[in-house]
Amino acid sequence: MAEQQFPEPTVGALIFNPEGKIFLMKSHKWAGKFVVPGGHIELGERAEDALRREIKEETGLDISDIEFICIQEFIFDPAFWKKRHFIFIDYACKTNSGEVKLNSEGQEYGWFSLDELAKLPVEPYTMRTVENFLKAYSVSLGTKPSAFSFSNRRFESLARKCHDFH
Repeated sequence: MAEQQFPEPTVGALIFNPEGKIFLMKSHKWAGKFVVPGGHIELGERAEDALRREIKEETGLDISDIEFICIQEFIFDPAFWKKRHFIFIDYACKTNSGEVKLNSEGQEYGWFSLDELAKLPVEPYTMRTVENFLKAYSVSLGTKPSAFSFSNRRFESLARKCHDFH
């Protein structure tokens, strides 16, 4: 593969099941840490279409109720297995799908409550997305899943931008 010449736009999502738990998977590309599923946007593809495609490819899940959470810049961070410059476009969404079928990018997965996330080895960019989701919904760890819904989110939080993790 040729050396990267431009930043690569990518999409990823916090996926909530009907019980309000979040899907995360372990990936060898992220040193075996838990991450959100996602990937690159193809030329001519809308970001939300790329998100649906990537989630389906990596997990077999169908998603709905997609909402923007934040944008993050990832510039040659050693957290990833290759030297890359990504622009992460992160979303939250829901699924009613029950059966997960991981592709080769995921080695293990789970559905986790907000409280459980704090105890897991989660890569920093995924954790930043979780933190921005919590801020956008005025949710804190320990909140019951039924206490928040995507539809009651304040409009101004749609434009919230993640801060660089560095």
